[in-house]
Amino acid sequence: MNNDYKSPAFRKLLDSLQQQSWELELLISGFAIFGLFTAYEPVKIEMVQASNEQQIYSFVIYFLALTACSILLFNLLLHVILRGLWIGALGLRYVSGDIEFDKLKYADRFKKYLSKRIVSFDRYIGSLENYCSILFAVSFLLIFYVLALTVVIIVLVLIANFIIDNESLPNWVSNGVGIPLMIFLGIGMLLTFFDFVTQGLLKRNKWVARIYFPVYWVFSFLTLSFLYRPLVYNFLDNKFGKRLILLLTPIYLLILIVASLEYKTSNYLDKDRDSSLQFANKENYLDLLTEDGNFPGEVVIPSKIIRTPYLPIFIPYKENIEDRIFAYDSTIKPKKDLRGLTSGVNFSTSWEDQFDSRKQRDSIRNRYLEIFNETHSFKIDTLKLDEDFIVTISGKDQLGFETNLNIRGISEGKHILKLIRLRKRKDTTQTLLEAQVPFWYYKE
Repeated sequence: MNNDYKSPAFRKLLDSLQQQSWELELLISGFAIFGLFTAYEPVKIEMVQASNEQQIYSFVIYFLALTACSILLFNLLLHVILRGLWIGALGLRYVSGDIEFDKLKYADRFKKYLSKRIVSFDRYIGSLENYCSILFAVSFLLIFYVLALTVVIIVLVLIANFIIDNESLPNWVSNGVGIPLMIFLGIGMLLTFFDFVTQGLLKRNKWVARIYFPVYWVFSFLTLSFLYRPLVYNFLDNKFGKRLILLLTPIYLLILIVASLEYKTSNYLDKDRDSSLQFANKENYLDLLTEDGNFPGEVVIPSKIIRTPYLPIFIPYKENIEDRIFAYDSTIKPKKDLRGLTSGVNFSTSWEDQFDSRKQRDSIRNRYLEIFNETHSFKIDTLKLDEDFIVTISGKDQLGFETNLNIRGISEGKHILKLIRLRKRKDTTQTLLEAQVPFWYYKE
């Protein structure tokens, strides 16, 4: 096949494919919609889990993936509906031809108005064809925009982690290179976004364009625009394409607003409250966390009704727990914080880089758990109970801390479990009520 874009044969091939593109559009839309519906819920669950476990990088990635899924689903569903309407209009045209307003015997006022607004059935079919084709192209173009935003965010995170916060680099590199890079990228993002929203305003003035060009050149690589740039400029020089993009923007905003709406049935009762003496949230009870989208709260017990003389307790690990432990005892804080985005390719193990021996590592791990036990205790009503925690993995493959309280001596009936945490601020130690979980205890 001759791919010379100047050759008549290649142009003839493109014209032929253009006429048959609706079949490919429907085929791709169908497979894409099926795949997106399949992926939507798992991606949403992963995003909620990342938020629950305070994994900011994973949360951003899954949030952007969910945004891309939502945009594609809306656009492709709308495309299939309009393309179905187009096919229906073609079939109707085959049966009844064009619209004959004279046969309707309407008054002149309505006849003139409808003739002016509709003009002809063929024009309506042509408009539908244009909307379908442009909407299909816009759908994938918007995904490239989401991908571009993701790449820019990743670059910012990499600069922050591996240059600015890298303690192995000299200060003149961390501050002298990292900070100017962050400032350049921040300003560049704003300028690129402004240029995008104004449809190329910064490229029109001769002197402004000269200043903006280096930023545009750098961001053309960061945003991967070399993959979709011809699509963008093809839209910008087409009034119909511009009109559709401007129409879709408020629709997306409207969808966001509608999606955030909720109907309240009470002025005082709310199902999203934390557990307390008057309210029991399902996130604190293991037997209620049955669905994939349910994640544990600060403290988890087996059930609302306890029939055993012991009370199993699980505290899910979150990143801020380690921050609290370091704040309580700074001596175990490593020279280099290994949390966050890291590479799986290592030439030496991270622990060996910071600690001299396996014995020292084990000692620090033991001290880590000692501090957790020292800073966390429980009360049932007013009775203080304290048992040592161990590190464990829950049935849902979640890292955390587990212990069992002896409740043989408490009376039957309703009780409230309280998690007490110690916090150090400067030279003072404060006692905080971290969580409350109501339950009922009845002996077998």
